[in-house]
Amino acid sequence: MLTQTRNYRYRLLISGIALAALTACSTATAPAIQSAPPATQAAAAAYDHDMDVFHPVIARNGMVASEQELASQIGLNVLKGGGNAVDAAVAMGFALAVALPNAGNLGGGGFMMVHDAKTGKDVALDFREVAPLAASRNMYLDEKGNIINGKSLFTHSAIGVPGTVAGMAHAAQKWGTQPLAKLIQPSIDLAEKGFPVSETLAKVLRQETRNMGKWEASKAIYWKDGAPLKPGDLLINKDLGNSLRLISRDGAKAFYEGEIAQKIVADMAKNNGPMTAQDLREYKVVEREPVRGTYRGYQIVTMPPPSSGGAHLVQILNMMERWPLKDWGHNSAQTVHHMAEAMKLAYADRSEYLGDPDFVKIPLKGLTSKKYADELAKTIDPNRARPAKEIKPGKPQPYESDQTTHYSVMDKAGNIAAVTYTLNTNFGSGIVAPGTGIMMNNEMDDFSAKPGVPNAYGLVGGDANAVGPRKRPLSSMTPTFVLKDGKPWLVTGSPGGARIITTVLQQVVNAIDFGMNPAEGAAALRFHHQWTPDELRLEKGFSPDSIALLKQRGQNVAVKAAMGRTQSIQIRNGEFWGYSDPRNPDGKTLGY
Repeated sequence: MLTQTRNYRYRLLISGIALAALTACSTATAPAIQSAPPATQAAAAAYDHDMDVFHPVIARNGMVASEQELASQIGLNVLKGGGNAVDAAVAMGFALAVALPNAGNLGGGGFMMVHDAKTGKDVALDFREVAPLAASRNMYLDEKGNIINGKSLFTHSAIGVPGTVAGMAHAAQKWGTQPLAKLIQPSIDLAEKGFPVSETLAKVLRQETRNMGKWEASKAIYWKDGAPLKPGDLLINKDLGNSLRLISRDGAKAFYEGEIAQKIVADMAKNNGPMTAQDLREYKVVEREPVRGTYRGYQIVTMPPPSSGGAHLVQILNMMERWPLKDWGHNSAQTVHHMAEAMKLAYADRSEYLGDPDFVKIPLKGLTSKKYADELAKTIDPNRARPAKEIKPGKPQPYESDQTTHYSVMDKAGNIAAVTYTLNTNFGSGIVAPGTGIMMNNEMDDFSAKPGVPNAYGLVGGDANAVGPRKRPLSSMTPTFVLKDGKPWLVTGSPGGARIITTVLQQVVNAIDFGMNPAEGAAALRFHHQWTPDELRLEKGFSPDSIALLKQRGQNVAVKAAMGRTQSIQIRNGEFWGYSDPRNPDGKTLGY
């Protein structure tokens, strides 16, 4: 078995090429492993002869990459036991609900991209949460039309009808090869026996003390001696173990119609929440056609609406295709400036056109059209940033002919599963439905509660993403495949709220334009612009010269915390090369 271990740190390379460097090694004797690009090697050697290098995990038979080692181990065991990529993905989805409770979930929803090796087909599985029937456009506004602080985030009114259990059960039944009960059993064991709390999990528990501390059922699981669990404390969730047993025995029906549903509805009724038994009983997953595009001869296959991720990933790549990024240099001021200007234009369109495709007409073909990208690119000044206030949503219609975690799986038969699912913010609403052990989402905040007013991630929206019964809120989740000559080449995705799209974009560009392996691409410094606020966000470590040049171009530079946590697997020379983002030390890629 090949595994990922590391001791990482960020270092500034004096050449002005800023990369987040890491040390990683395989537990097995790996074949040739690609190190950093030559320019980066030279820069690092000039700075420090004891250079950190980038080692992806390499395997021949199958690989999993996730944000939690325990979940990765469960997924790998499924592959080694004869399961396919979807079997492993389903098992990991349930495992992350136990081991990564701030994002992994049964009480949330998300998306799964599936590549079926037998048929060669790609399918986008939408198990996004939906608004309850009682939801209304102005449900988060007071009598004066102002946003009621916190109502869409930390109350029972924040909770959308969860889709994860239905999504996992659907995937297992349609593409899996092993019984659902067998895939869930490792997670039952994990919930009932417990596991030590990591430094990372303890940190996010501390951050959410105020929100989670209001709910006795949440504190009963995640508190000890009157305070959130600390590193090394054993996290046992017997109620969640019991819920998993019920799902194992009765399938998704246990969650949507059985004992679990009854407990969720009772808690809703007690706390004036809008979700009812009918909402749960009538929830449906949807299979959708992926968004497709091309970039420098590679095929991009990604998530369609109600995710905005795929449409705008393709839209930005279409604009970028005309620029010689390889000649300009990775993370050079010229490269960052142009990409940031393209990001602004895409996020402006996001605010106007994206929503639930079952309720609004989305000009998807126009948004992803090469000709529309030509028109947008003409507005980009190579020497000067365009102020956000001057940018309005474009007109894609004439070009018509539409807290989170991510994990990726590939198997030896060529099947791929890419899953991004979420509770929205860390621990979602902070509310555990009593007696279930299930943390509930606060996904209703992803709707546009009031046109022009930012949500928790600073994103603004309009009528297309207004609150409405049975609507699915707009998302940025972007599970993505890249194909080379029509065959799987890269699978990737990331959490990160509004920054998911740009994080996935940079992982794809790092692979295609700069030839980086998954470890190098994951470790590279990232940047982000989302139109409003008018701010070019950079991770710490960019060269002072590059920052100065960006400011000269009029970019409003802000150096902030790390962005995204990619989980990527690439096929190189018939082998799987993968890596878990070093920004989360709990993540791990495993292969065999």
